[in-house]
Parts: sequence; C-alpha cells; structure tokens
Amino acid sequence: MTKDAESAREHEVAAWFGARAENTIETSCARVFLIGDAAFKVKRPVDFGFLDYSTLELRRWALERELAFNRAAAPDIYRAVRRLTRTANGGIEIDGQGEIVDHVLEMRRFDEQGVLATQPWAIDDALEDSLGRTVARFHAAATLRPQGGGVNALGYTIRSNANLLRGLAPRLGGLAVDRLIAETDLALERLGPLLDARAGQGFARHCHGDLHLGNILIEDQKPILFDCIEFNDTLSDIDIQYDLAFLLMDLDFRRRRDAAGRVLNAYLDEAARHFGQGLWSGLAALPLMLSVRAAVRTHVWAYTGDDEAARAYLATALEHLAPKPVSLVATGGLSGSGKSTFARVCAPGLGSAPGAIVLRTDEIRKRLWGAPSLQRLPREAYAPEMGARVYDQLFEDAALALTAGRSVVLDAVFMKPEERARAEALAASCGVAFQGVWLEAPPEVLRARVAARINDASDADVAVLEAQLSRDAGDIAWRKVDTVSAFEDEARTLAETMG
Repeated sequence: MTKDAESAREHEVAAWFGARAENTIETSCARVFLIGDAAFKVKRPVDFGFLDYSTLELRRWALERELAFNRAAAPDIYRAVRRLTRTANGGIEIDGQGEIVDHVLEMRRFDEQGVLATQPWAIDDALEDSLGRTVARFHAAATLRPQGGGVNALGYTIRSNANLLRGLAPRLGGLAVDRLIAETDLALERLGPLLDARAGQGFARHCHGDLHLGNILIEDQKPILFDCIEFNDTLSDIDIQYDLAFLLMDLDFRRRRDAAGRVLNAYLDEAARHFGQGLWSGLAALPLMLSVRAAVRTHVWAYTGDDEAARAYLATALEHLAPKPVSLVATGGLSGSGKSTFARVCAPGLGSAPGAIVLRTDEIRKRLWGAPSLQRLPREAYAPEMGARVYDQLFEDAALALTAGRSVVLDAVFMKPEERARAEALAASCGVAFQGVWLEAPPEVLRARVAARINDASDADVAVLEAQLSRDAGDIAWRKVDTVSAFEDEARTLAETMG
C-alpha cells in the first residue's frame, strides 16, 4: 500500500474511533482512544528508523508483541489484539468478516491520575519499598538475553544520543554537548569489560526498556509496570541495572532523590535473592547508566520544543558522570534507637546519585533465611551462628559496593566492640572516609518505639530490647547522637560533611 493510502487509512480509523471516544491520547507513533472501560491503541504508520509501523503487517506484529510482553507485568490491563474490518456498506467494525483495515490493541482503562508521573511527590516509604521489590522480581523472572546488554546494547543508545545531540548543539550549548559526548565515550570504554561480563552473568535480560514514572501505575497501593518497549529488541534486551536506571534518574530529576535511593535499596535487597555478587560490583556502571538515560530525555524534550527542560536534562547527564567522594557510615544502637531512620535520612546526601547504599542486618537476615522482608522469623534464625553469618554478609556486600564506588551506610546494632572495629577496618581497607554513629535514647523511649513498630523488617520486640539493655557494649568511641528530640538534621549535616 502506498504512503498516501496508509495515511488515508490512518485518518479513517482515527475518525471512526474519535466519533466514539470520550478522550484521545496522541503520541508521535500511536493514538489511544478511551471508550467506556476500555482503551484502544492504534499504531500510526510511521517509520523512525529505530521504529517501523509503516505497513499493516508491521503494526500487527508490534501490537502482538506489545500484548505478549506487557502481560508479564500487567496481565490485568492488556486484553487482546483485535481486527478492524470493513463492513458491507464500506464502514468499519471490530472483528468482523470483511477486509482487515487495521489492528488495534484493547486494554483495560485505568485512572490516569494513578500514573506516578502525575504525582511523584506522593510516593511514600511503603510505595518506594514496594516499587523497588516489584521491579527486582520482574527482572528476576525476565528471559535471559546473553546476546543483549554489554557494550553493544548501551553503546547503541550512546551513539544514537550523540548523533541527535550534535544536531541540537546550537540550541543547547555546543560546549556542554561536546563535553557530554566525550565523557560518555570515556566512561563506556572504561566500563566496557564490566558491562560485557555482566551480560554473561545473567544481568542481560528482556527488560521493560522504558521504565520511567509515566509507565508505572499505582492501583490498590501496588505498582504496575506497563507500556514496555516492543518495537526494537536492542532497546529492551539490556542490562537490568540500565532498565532500573531510568526510574532512578526520573525520580532524582524530579527532586525525589530520597525516593530514588529507597527504591534502589529495596531493589538491591530483593534482587540479591536472585543474583550473585555482580549485583553489587555492577553498581560501578550506575552513574554512566543514569547519565545515558538523562541524555535520552535531553533530545526527547528538545525535539518537543522545550529547550529549557532539555538543557536541565543535559546538565543532569553531565552531573551523573562527575566523580563523588566515597564514604562508609555505620549506624549502631539498641533496638528502637532510630538507626534505620538516621540511615535513610543521611543516605541521599552521600556519594553519587541517588545516594548511599543502605545495608540493614534485619533485611539481610530475612534474605539469608529465604523469607520476605516483613515476615517474622523463628527464634533459631537469631542463633549466634546465624548472627555471625548476617554480619559476614553485611561486610561482604558493603566491600563490593564500596569498591564499585558507592557510598554505604551500615544499619546494625553493632553491640560488640569487634563488630564496630570491623566496620572501621573495612573503611580503611577500601581507602574511604568513615564515621561511626551510636544512637541513644532512654530505655522507656526505646520500649515505646519497639512496641509501636508495624510493617518493619526488624523482629525485635521488647523482650529482645531488655536483653540488649542488660548487656555491656564496651567502650564506644563512635559519635553519639541523642534521638529523643528530632535528630534528622544531624543526619543531614553528617551527609553534608562527608558527601
């Protein structure tokens, strides 16, 4: 069919749906018509090189892939690919017996206000944790793509970014564009062996490919990932960390670094149940991946005509490539002293975006036991030998993350002097700055806090606290912080001095 004929058919289909739709959502490559409880998606007959919907067969192929791929994460949204057919009087109907006019993807309609891009400020702790773990489980179940990932996959996007940005340089600033291209190329060359090794270690999988806030829906307090890439396997057969990087970059750019860090830490704890040590060592490539995602947004916004947003993303892409100091902070104290709160408040200000990796012994214990993070464990999970395993894992993960250039916050009781000494020795062996923090509060305050806990990875109850209170922690040389009054400012100040 000729280009003019395809264009005429596109307008006919749009007019037919438009007469029935309550609303229409248009993009450069598709139209979505909202009718009743359904949403009907029609691909436009366009060819952008990396995306080709120019023929009837290519559009059907793309819609069927979109249906199949998205059902993995959003089975309740994606219903079926339907045929638009010609009626006897020359009109259009759905799934009739006449000539096929086009194909359409039927989806369940959902509340557009439930998409995270409409309310990034409303993401709370519970949702951040759920989102990180949801993405990790999605990646763990994804199909292996050893031929994807690595230098080739990331290099494909980097080269595409460079070509597009050069054409935009007169509008966005030639020096900044040239600097970003040069620094990105150097980072890719330096990290190439790591990226290729990860592809062979199971980190290259069939991913979402477009995992930003506009493609995440919240329903019943649960995140649903939708609208993944189906049109170009090079953009979806990628490193799982690069897939996650889009979400982290998007949150960070929207001034929710706190949320991005919490998502990353929840992701890592959940993903560590499925992936090996490469999960932590691969964090060395995260700054480059964040930068590449920001560079993609740079030319996307520029081509919409919003040069101000494009320049902001360009500056962000450069910022992600700038080295940051690496440090280790250890937060200790009895149950209820506020260790986890202190760790989460100071983490966003430490090191590269989106902040420090927070390693919590309560979560590591659940991971080693093979239990969900909020499931209460039996008493034998707290035997001395299990406690030793937990601390060994804590320091092993921390060493890998520090070596990868990530700042780390350790969240543990650190009751024994040898445990505190081990944290200090780890920082010295990795050549990074160290600060130990011992959090304190009167026993009655600790008891009240522990008794009031809900939905927390810690299983410590008042009986556990009483046992801690009866023990001697030895001489504590770490910086002591009273947590009876507000202590968040002290956490932020600590991050500023070390960050």
